[in-house]
Amino acid sequence: MEQWEILSWNVNGIRATWNKGMLNWLSLESPDIFCAQETKVRPEQLPKGLAQPKGFYAYWNYPEAKGYSGTVVLAKQEPLDIRYDFNSSNIDMEGRVIVAEYPEFVLLNIYFPNGKKNEDRLQYKLNFYDAFLEFADSLRAKGKKLIICGDVNTAHKEIDLARPKENEDVSGFLPIEREWMDKFVSHGYVDTFRYFNEDPHNYTWWDLKSRARERNVGWRLDYFFVTDDMLPWLRDAFIMSEVMGSDHCPVGIRIEPRD
Repeated sequence: MEQWEILSWNVNGIRATWNKGMLNWLSLESPDIFCAQETKVRPEQLPKGLAQPKGFYAYWNYPEAKGYSGTVVLAKQEPLDIRYDFNSSNIDMEGRVIVAEYPEFVLLNIYFPNGKKNEDRLQYKLNFYDAFLEFADSLRAKGKKLIICGDVNTAHKEIDLARPKENEDVSGFLPIEREWMDKFVSHGYVDTFRYFNEDPHNYTWWDLKSRARERNVGWRLDYFFVTDDMLPWLRDAFIMSEVMGSDHCPVGIRIEPRD
């Protein structure tokens, strides 16, 4: 098999990112699969050329509410199957999940909830985490290799944000959220970026209001995880911090499937 490049980006409104040149960027990068989160768009709002960009199969998931959440997978190769939920849990009513199955692996593009608003949203986030892990483990039990990407909305370790001490009581770095990340990893899911790179100061989200990106005061919230049985296929994992257009930047991996 040839090498695959898969990119993921929380675009914080795909129409705005599109207007800032995302199509040119996507054309230049030419990934095999592009996953986006927080698209904030419904089908009837999609500009011409965005609904199904040339050269890609397009799969959109969206909530009932306009201007909120949403995900998309753009793929050069048509998947064997596409679904938009975790089993029958009904945990996602906000367009957060797209599962694309290929012969070599199953790709999960997920926009995990943010828990900052209030206690109810934090509990929803934790319930979502649990439903996701149960679903992922059920796929593994069937012998599937998994690639999981998206905005996880938690910085796992102190190295993953610029100011850990100041944010210990903030959702996105709460002990209970980080403990779930520990549990997730213990089930055999590998943080691909940290597999290659243990350097600090590598972030994927910066607060726009405080111009934090200029000072690189950020958080690493966007990830690619793979099941540990995929590590022999993994060639690279990277953060594209130079790419502008959102308060997040893209992240990516390269894999080379083998028999």
